Amino acid sequence: MDAVSGPDRARFERHLAGCAECTREIASLREATARLAAATAVAPPPALKARVVAAAAATRQRPPAEPEAAARGRRAHGVQASGRQARGWPGRGRLALAAGAVAAAAVAAVAVLFGLSNGSMHDQLSRAQASSQQIAAVLTARDATMMTGAVKGGGTVTIVMSHARRELVFTAADLHPLPASRGYELWLIGPAGDRAVVMLPPGRHGMTGPVIAAGLRPGDHLALTAAPPGGAPRPGPMMLDVVL
Repeated sequence: MDAVSGPDRARFERHLAGCAECTREIASLREATARLAAATAVAPPPALKARVVAAAAATRQRPPAEPEAAARGRRAHGVQASGRQARGWPGRGRLALAAGAVAAAAVAAVAVLFGLSNGSMHDQLSRAQASSQQIAAVLTARDATMMTGAVKGGGTVTIVMSHARRELVFTAADLHPLPASRGYELWLIGPAGDRAVVMLPPGRHGMTGPVIAAGLRPGDHLALTAAPPGGAPRPGPMMLDVVL
């Protein structure tokens, strides 16, 4: 995820040069990260650009801060800044305007993309952030392992699992479309009993997920079944059965 400092990256890359096992693991985790990114990508609505530009234009910009050295020089000579001096030189003003526009655009893009009021937007963004952090924690866990499998009827799945966290991240690609009266349901099946995890969300651009399965127990299997939209009371015929 490129979340390391320069010196740490250099040390790790030196280690990778002589460690085939770590090289293979890094390659697998990068593949999983790329698939998760593709699964969560959302095409912006056509009117988004115009709304973002309008929001940026209507957002008042703060004036740039005066360099401390210049301020000390003025104070030492008893000089007060004129209105033009306080605004700074033109190049700096344009940079400040651009930076402010970027910030406004980011906020506007989130609001427009989600189409939510301030309160509900905050709640949904908080949940999305928590989910993203949970996914990242699994992907970067020291014991993270990745496995793939084929789904009966078509499609493949990628699972990244951490036994230490007792969690896994599940994504699927090219799942066979089911009738409107059915959906894909994820289960954990093991000695402690069968536990429904979640009904998978509709796929986008051929990708489904990512979803988190938590509370893994020794001896669990991960199963994928077809179920009514509200879920089934017990797992039906398995389209995927992965030993965890």
